[in-house]
Amino acid sequence: MFALPIARWSLPTATAILARPLGLAAVVLAGVLTVAPAGAQQRFSDLVGPVKVGPVQDSGTITLPFITWGGDTATFHANGGLKTKPGSLFAKQGLDFQLRPGDDFVGQVRDYMAGKTPFLRGTFRMMGMASEVIGSDPRTKGVMVMQMTWSAGDHMVGRPTIATLNDLKGKRIALQQGGPHVGMLDDVLALSKTSWDEITPVWFTDLSGPKGPAEAFRKDPTLDACFVITPDMIGLTGGLEATGSGAEGTVSSAKVVVSTAELGRSIADVYLCRKDYFDANRAKVRKFVAGYMKACEEVVTLRNAYEEGGSKDYEGLLGMTQSIYGEDVIPTLEEDAHGLILDCSFVGYPGNVTFFADKNGTTGFEGLQKSALDLATTRGYAKVRSGFFAADWDYKSKDFTNYLTRLEVTETERFGEATLETLENFDAAELDENTLVSFTVGFKPNQTDFSVEAYGTDFQRVIDSASKASNVVINVRGHADPTQTLGELVRAGLEKGILTRTGSSGAYRYFLDGERLDLAKTERLMKLIEQGVFDGSKHDPRLTAQAALNLSRKRAQAVRDAVIKYAKVNNLSIDLSQIQPVGVGIREPVIARPRKKEDAFENMRVEFRMVRVPAEVVNESDFDF
Repeated sequence: MFALPIARWSLPTATAILARPLGLAAVVLAGVLTVAPAGAQQRFSDLVGPVKVGPVQDSGTITLPFITWGGDTATFHANGGLKTKPGSLFAKQGLDFQLRPGDDFVGQVRDYMAGKTPFLRGTFRMMGMASEVIGSDPRTKGVMVMQMTWSAGDHMVGRPTIATLNDLKGKRIALQQGGPHVGMLDDVLALSKTSWDEITPVWFTDLSGPKGPAEAFRKDPTLDACFVITPDMIGLTGGLEATGSGAEGTVSSAKVVVSTAELGRSIADVYLCRKDYFDANRAKVRKFVAGYMKACEEVVTLRNAYEEGGSKDYEGLLGMTQSIYGEDVIPTLEEDAHGLILDCSFVGYPGNVTFFADKNGTTGFEGLQKSALDLATTRGYAKVRSGFFAADWDYKSKDFTNYLTRLEVTETERFGEATLETLENFDAAELDENTLVSFTVGFKPNQTDFSVEAYGTDFQRVIDSASKASNVVINVRGHADPTQTLGELVRAGLEKGILTRTGSSGAYRYFLDGERLDLAKTERLMKLIEQGVFDGSKHDPRLTAQAALNLSRKRAQAVRDAVIKYAKVNNLSIDLSQIQPVGVGIREPVIARPRKKEDAFENMRVEFRMVRVPAEVVNESDFDF
């Protein structure tokens, strides 16, 4: 889940890097860098051009497209190679496939429409961009037959101008046109409540290489960020948790702002099937889906054995992967082929059951379809919303339950007690460093109830954020106003004679044992209180500060409970362990020395922070769903 492979692709040229379908970008830009505001993009139907819809060519062997991605290694394993091998999983299911490269996504769509293949392979957002073309004929309207993986190897690298996702407004962001990072950027903007109109996308032909975003980011200091794959991320920063030094090709001060290691539900890889072929060959398509799921089980088992001590069968799969993609794409087995597989999270049978059953969330079939079609239409790839059918498989049938072994669909808590301990041990600098994005909600004095009417929009944002950013903790941080504590501190100090005051009301200056005491320096004041400097008076700032801390904890817990109740009432899936309440008390005021009620209200708040946590405090599973 959080493991970082040494590389996804270590390639010498841009043309060798085919991590995702590149055909769209190549047609759109023809090698020309384009700087664009948030205006509409080229319509996908114009890219495809005129194409005659034809019947599916089925002479017994079916053409099945694949792309350069770790999830497709399970397809290779199931097929035994490019041509279905006797004794392979697909062969045992009575299937006969000829695998064909599909990184040219526009070309893939042309073949799909013409009937050269009944299948379309890509990410959900890529399907959305092509949806108008796919849905233009009832024969070719798409049936989504399965989800393969989630991505864990795509990254947004930024300069110090972007400390968190709250800093995106006005920034210039480089990415490949039409690739998977368009959808990832859309998710990033949604998390930070930033619109496309508030940034400047800078489009590039290729995903990587001389014409890709990483090289441009390296050469153009006006680019604030770029979206890249793992090897480019390493080349720019030195590693997932590193900061570029400027040496050996890295960019000084560059670091990963956000990754699919955190946004674990951003990029979904899927297969579509033509409606006419699906209706006529439902059993055959079901066997294809079951065979792929079986291959996932075996690949995961082999991968685990390889990492624990070695596996000849897994080494054979890595060799097959290198042979199919070529040594220019996969130079090494241990780093590149294995890294390709590590960069994806297989969902298997449990993930598909969850994916298609989730009717209300943002990361199930319905939610992702909505976001994919929203992106396609608002960005100009499509003018007409044309959705997809979901394959209504009976997952309880013997075709699945008697064939597969990994059938458990009960989700376990991803974050345990160690996660909360880690959050509590973060100092302010560590917390800021690990914060992806934050937002706050205010409340009235002594308020501990949070109604749906007043806070429903905020609750929905928390749930949507937790769903997309499945590998981070939503830290619910309750804050209190320091006014009462400051008052008690002053009165106690004056009574004890250790504090002197000069000036007039509204402009007082305070001195502690002759040294200036700034009431806006909250951290110093808290240390003095905790050291007992003001103890022994009838006024007790220590007690008041503790009461504020207790209240802030109660507020944080109340907000967490309200979010969970909102999710339950609206039938929304949520990992309870992902929402962690923490009481901060008066330690982090927005206005350290309030002068009026409005200042105090600014301090009375609950803050939601999306926080990275170390991999060792996360409960991992073989199938990520």
